[in-house]
Amino acid sequence: MAMISESLSYLRESEDLWRTVIIGGILSLFGFLIVPLFAIAGYLVRVLDRTASGNDEAPGFEDWSELIVEGAKASAIAFIYAFVPVVVLIAFALSAGLLGSTGSDILGTIGGLGIFVGMVLWLGLSLLAAYAIPAALANFAEKRTLVSGFEVGTMRRVLMDKTYATGWLMAFLVIIGGSIVSSLLNVIPILGFIAGAFVGFYTIVAAYYIIGHTWADIEQIPVRERPEPKEQAQI
Repeated sequence: MAMISESLSYLRESEDLWRTVIIGGILSLFGFLIVPLFAIAGYLVRVLDRTASGNDEAPGFEDWSELIVEGAKASAIAFIYAFVPVVVLIAFALSAGLLGSTGSDILGTIGGLGIFVGMVLWLGLSLLAAYAIPAALANFAEKRTLVSGFEVGTMRRVLMDKTYATGWLMAFLVIIGGSIVSSLLNVIPILGFIAGAFVGFYTIVAAYYIIGHTWADIEQIPVRERPEPKEQAQI
């Protein structure tokens, strides 16, 4: 659990703690505008890049155009992974609807079972997507190409690695802990919602600190082979 403790101290030990958390919280509150979410995603990419390189100094919010572009690309990778379970669920729902519209009781029953199977598959694939996305983003942060988020060989090897599974679980526990704190804060109308946005940003950064270190343990890539933090990502 030492890694969890270190992750929670990651931003707290930064010289720009308040500036970073305030900006991150405000971006979270305005996430419905989409672009702020790209900025947060770009920041997480920088966290992954630094921690995987052995640099535990938290990045700041700077070079905004590059930050947003990298975040948009990272978001595209995450969206594709998350969209696959939705496609499966829609496919099963449409098939069930067609069977139900025939008026046949047997086909209607089959359609109902199809929806159940579709929901089970959707849940399983959603969990798999949540498991795979951090690894995909870590690979993107390392190689700075969109296709790196979908490298089958790398993804298969990493996702089956016990080190990644352990790191992912610790990161998940951090996020769950942050969610619990946010839920408790929501007892206070409006103010709790606002505070929860800041807590959410803090904990997701802590979670990606863990993923970055986990990625470093798995890949063991020399720092000199990594792109510079400010290097523009290429498609």
